[in-house]
Order: sequence, then structure tokens, then C-alpha cells
Amino acid sequence: MHEPTWKDHLHDRMPPDLAHEIDLFEGQMALMRQGKLDEKVFAETRLRRGVYGQRYDNGQRHDGLRTQTLDFPQDLVKGPNTLWDAPGMQRIKIPFGGLTPEQMEVLAQVADAYADGILHVTTRQDFQLHYVHIEDTPDLMRRLAAVGITTHEACGNVVRNVTACPLAGVCHTEAFDVTPYAHAMARFLLGHPDAQDFGRKFKVAFSGCAHTACGLVMMHDLGLLARTRPDPDGGPPRRGFAVYVGGGLGAVPEQAKLLSDFVPEEEILPLAQAIARVFARHGEKKNRNRARIKFLVAQLGIEAFRRLVEEERQVLPPDDRWTAYLEAVPGATEEPHRPPLLLDGDDRPDGFDAWYATNVYHQRQPGYCVATIHLPLGDLTARQMIALADLARRYAGGHVRTTVEQNIVFRWVAEADLPALYRDLKALGLGEPGAGTIVDITACPGTDTCKLGIASSRGLAGELITRLTARRATLPEPVRNLRIKVSGCFNSCGQHHVADIGFFGNSRKSGNYRVPYFQVVLGGQWQHNAGQYGMAIGSVPARLIPDVVDTLTTRYVEDHTPGESFQDWVKRLGKAGARELIRPFMITPVYEEQPAFFSDWGDPRVFTLGDLGVGECAGEVVSLFAMEISKAESELFEAQEALDRGDFARADARAYQAMLMAARALVRTEYLDVGEDPDRIVEAFRARFYDTERFFDPFARGKFARYLFSRHEHPPARVDEDAARRIVDEAQLFIEATHACEMRMSEEAARKAEEARRQAARNEPRREVLLPPGFAS
Repeated sequence: MHEPTWKDHLHDRMPPDLAHEIDLFEGQMALMRQGKLDEKVFAETRLRRGVYGQRYDNGQRHDGLRTQTLDFPQDLVKGPNTLWDAPGMQRIKIPFGGLTPEQMEVLAQVADAYADGILHVTTRQDFQLHYVHIEDTPDLMRRLAAVGITTHEACGNVVRNVTACPLAGVCHTEAFDVTPYAHAMARFLLGHPDAQDFGRKFKVAFSGCAHTACGLVMMHDLGLLARTRPDPDGGPPRRGFAVYVGGGLGAVPEQAKLLSDFVPEEEILPLAQAIARVFARHGEKKNRNRARIKFLVAQLGIEAFRRLVEEERQVLPPDDRWTAYLEAVPGATEEPHRPPLLLDGDDRPDGFDAWYATNVYHQRQPGYCVATIHLPLGDLTARQMIALADLARRYAGGHVRTTVEQNIVFRWVAEADLPALYRDLKALGLGEPGAGTIVDITACPGTDTCKLGIASSRGLAGELITRLTARRATLPEPVRNLRIKVSGCFNSCGQHHVADIGFFGNSRKSGNYRVPYFQVVLGGQWQHNAGQYGMAIGSVPARLIPDVVDTLTTRYVEDHTPGESFQDWVKRLGKAGARELIRPFMITPVYEEQPAFFSDWGDPRVFTLGDLGVGECAGEVVSLFAMEISKAESELFEAQEALDRGDFARADARAYQAMLMAARALVRTEYLDVGEDPDRIVEAFRARFYDTERFFDPFARGKFARYLFSRHEHPPARVDEDAARRIVDEAQLFIEATHACEMRMSEEAARKAEEARRQAARNEPRREVLLPPGFAS
């Protein structure tokens, strides 16, 4: 008798779809260990479960002088140049940042059990755990799934976490609460068949207000901004959204374009589906650097893109899920657990007033507040998280959200409870003031754990936080609420483009050494949903960045006119003027004279780029067929395991399902809308591949296809061992035949493409070539 596993323990507490996805992943891990799965396909597979690579997972680390080999077994990988036993990162999706105390406790437990005990809040309201072994990930996922959290599609070329304003529902200026819409969008797009064949990732955000930072819709692939319109029949105002597409940061930032100024609430899900289809069909697949939807929108122009989306919308098969959730929207409101008691003016513990001034937002519901728990660098320990869950129950009725500024907020806190909450937070080491101010610095993981990090974003952010916090009480008013954001490279995971003062890591060479530098980016706009991107003005050695911050803030205080924002002041200076301010710091140090410049913040090693790896930001571009057939193979693996256990009925069911999934994968190379109904799949497979003999093996002809037809048309009343073994073997042969068929089709398509290219070359008019005198033509 085996020891009960988490799978046994939680089997009746996990949503069936999430449990099945985790089983499939576990099967794919087993296939990878056996060498039966392509490493690129497996890499994309694990990324779509949020299992991400981490710095040094190629088994090498540069010690400042030379590259050292780390002591990991070298015979098994989990992706290209990524060792199986090297620790990695687990990203966990938190749609719209919404958390319950029970979820917080389980997050803390898995951080303690499988990671280094630290939970990191990301700039997209996710959590990340670091130093996780891949063998632990299925149980980690099951424990999360049992409380309604998934890691599914947290990474990879799919729809990422759907984000929303953490003040949604309690904000003074929102059109309406976007929470139920963000939740519905996240559930609708999760694993949606039309969102599985992108060239890159796809990010969605919701905002309730146009003029605040809110959900930052202008920097997202798809942004939805809440709006209302009068009802022509005199009823309540109609709810809808202004829809933006093609925004994004990264190395080449783009502001999103307005696709429609008002989309009724009942149309946002089908519209998102239509956009996903257009992106999958027309987006770049080969060149990853131009595969985000922003490049497609720029290439086509917004008018042509809009036309394609409208055409796609007209042919979508109806789906009840588009509007099913709307009935519950009016009742989807949070309820306070305490009466709205007002703050007692006499109860003000030491430090409370400073915390109250920056970390408390008064809700539109009188007597209630949102309290921000400021997390320096976005980190908290598992112990702190457990304690926060208890405080969330006591003070906030369990209403908690993460924020894109890497903090956590408690909502619905009665004003009278704020002093007690502050005391308890302070006892946990989480009572720091300064939320939303210049000391609340955002930073990506950078060289701490990211394979693409060039310079230490967290090291620099930590140093700036220390220096600015020490001067917090004396900082001039005009600079107190400026925002500083730091990225470890140009990819902008720290969102430096939308900060007043942003930095991203790069390097310069001095003699035989490399020096960590940061590019200075000024004038980005956090407000107006990330309404303006900053401009790069020059690179400065990392060690001089704190001096640059002092110079810029001091000069702004001295020079700005009354009411002039930091962005307007930067515009008035212009790029040349701003560059003049930092020019004294744009030096090239000499190692023998200034050796401190040659190591990064928080890292005593001599600086090197030797630790850079290949990014897994969105994985390899793997075909839709490769992804779907790998799931069929994992299903077959489950069938084989059931057969070994003597569970013959389950083996039969799994083997049949594996054949259906393989047939569907093949059909969807030509017909995306086949759906998941077995009758439709078999019918489409028969019409397209059997009747046309395209599936036929040169020797066996249509024999392997008939295995599927036979099982589909004659399900067994009873399955014994022989029958189960037979169908498992047949499913194996069917999947092999499916692979062979797809390969023949791909080769035929490539041959035709090459013929077309040669024909086009032959038809191209010959151009006259002018040669110098004396050269023969």
C-alpha cells in the first residue's frame, strides 16, 4: 500500500479541469524523463504551467574571474540548455489580484515547502516562487488548485494573467466595478482553443477610470476601459468598455490604439475571442522579436486590423459563456464584515500618522478604507503571509488584492480599525509607510534570478529605497510622489517606461572589464493608464545612479514652475537639456582607479555578462499541433499507468481520449472550430483525412484510423485486461500515424511554398545591372 499523495488527498477538492491539466503535465514530465518528448515542446509545455527557467539553470555560474560548473546532473534537461535538477521559478496567476485568506495560507505553505520561503509579487499581480525543483511542481499545483488557484498559462505564448485596478469596486471615480468582467475574461480565455497558437504572449487589463493609473490599459495587448452610455429607452445607463489593442512595453514600447470607443458588456468576450483569432492567424510566428500583437497592429494599421476583427466576429460559433456570467454581475459585490466605524482621533500609535498619510485610501463607501501593505521589492516571507491571512480575516473581511506596484491591499477596513491594523502590521515588519511614493520603488528580479538580467535591478532598487527612506521626512513635497521603476534589462519587466524616473540595465566596456550601467529614462506617465512613455537620455555607471536621482530631484524642485509636473518639466528641458544634467555622471571608470564601479549593487563579484542565458519569456514558438499532440501522448501515458495498476476501465477511457485528442490536433491544423464534441471530431477527421486517404499509411492504409472509429462507435460494455491492453496499443499506433500524417502534410506545404517562391523569382522582371566600364555583363 503506497503512502497517500497530495493527488490522493486532494482529488475531490480540485476543479476537474485543473486536476486534469496537472495530470497531463505530470504525464509529460514522465515522457520527458524517458526521452519521448522533444525538449522544445516540453519547454513550452512547462512554461504554459508557469514552470519557468531561472538564472544558472544551465549549470554554470561566473564567479567574477571564470565560469564555474555547478554540481547538477547533466543527463536530463527540461528545455534547451536547461538542466532538469537546476532550481527554477514557479509563476502563479492571480486574476485581477483577488485573494482569499485561505488562498494566502496555501500560497505561504507551498512557498515554505517547495521554494526558499519568499513570495514575490510581480508587476502583473502574480506571485512568483523561486528555487523550485520541477519534480515538486505537480504537487505544488494541486495544493493551489484545491483553493481555486491555477498556474495554467502563467507563462508561454498564451493569454497571461488578466489584471485590473486593485481599487475596483471601491473607487470614487470609476465608471463601475470591473472585477466581475476581469474574472469572466480570465476564465473564458484560460485554455481557450482560439488562444493556443500565438507567436508570443498576450496580456489583458481592465480599468475603471480613464485619468488615473488604474489598470494601465494603454500598455497592454488588450485593454478595456469601463464606460457607460445613456439607455435610449430611458433605463439605467448601459455598461460597456472602450477597447484598446496593440499596447506594450518591452524593448520597443507602443501605446495601445483605440479599437472601439464603446463595446457593450455582452460583447467583450466574443470580441476578445475574435482578436485572439486574428492574432493567431496573422501574427508573426518566426521572428520572436516582432511577434507581439503590437507589431501586427502597426503593420496592418488599426483600420485594417479592426476590419479583420469585425469579420472574424461575424463567423464565430455562438457560445453561451459570452453572456452567462452577466446575470450574476449585479450581485458580485463585496460585503464588509464590520460596521463603518469612524477613526478615533485619540488612538494614534507612533508612526501611525505617516503610514496613514500614504498607505490609506478612503473608499467611496463612507467609513471604509483600503490599506496598502508596502512590500519593499515586492517580497514577503511565508510566515508574514500566514499572519497577513489572519489579519485579512480580522480587519478586511477577507477582501485582499495584489497590485501591479508589487504591494498587497486590504479592502473594506473600518476606519476605526486602522490603528490596530497598523500595530499588527508593524509587529510583522510590514508597517512601512510610503506606498505610492518615491520610496515605493518597483523592480523586476533582474540578475538575482532572471536569465536575461544584465544589471542588478533589485540591488539598485534596494540601495535607492535605503537612501530615500532615510530622508523621507525631509524630502521636498514636489518629489515625494514621484515614481521610480527599475528593470534589469531593456525588456521592461520593471515597467521603467511609465515611471517619472526609470532605469534599465546595460553595460559598457572599460579596458578588459565590463561595467554595470543603467540607462536613464525620464518623463514616463503612470497616470492616465500609462498615458506616456519616458525618453532615454543616457547611460550611467550603476554606482552613480543614486547621485543621478539626487541631481534630478533637486533640480526639479529648484526649476519647476508652480503646478508643473515632472513630465512637463522634462519636456521643457528636452532630451538635450536632460542629458546635460546627467552628463557629469556619464563617465567611463578605470578599474585600477575605481574598482568599486566594476561590481554591481548587492553583488561583490567582479561584474560579468557570463551568466546571461537564453530567455524563456515566452518560450519557443512551437506549433499548435506539437502542443496538442503532446497532450494526447500524456493522456496515453495515463492510460498505460492505469493499465499497469489494473484499472482497465480507466485505461480504456484514457486511451480512447488520447486518440480523440490526436485526431483533434490534426483536424485543427485546418479547421480550428472543430470543438471538443467527440462526434464532431470523428466526423471531421473522417471527412478530411480518412475519406481523402491523406491519413493512410503506405502499407497499413487506413487501418490505424479504424482503431478510432471502432472504439468511438462501439464503446465496450466491460473492459478486461486484454481489451484494455489492446486499445492502449491501438492508441499508440494511432498517435504515431497522426505524427506521420502531419509530417507528410508539413513537407508537402514546404515543397509547395518553395515552388511558389521559385515561380515568383522566375516571373520577376529582370533588372538591368549597370557595371563599370571594362566589366562584362
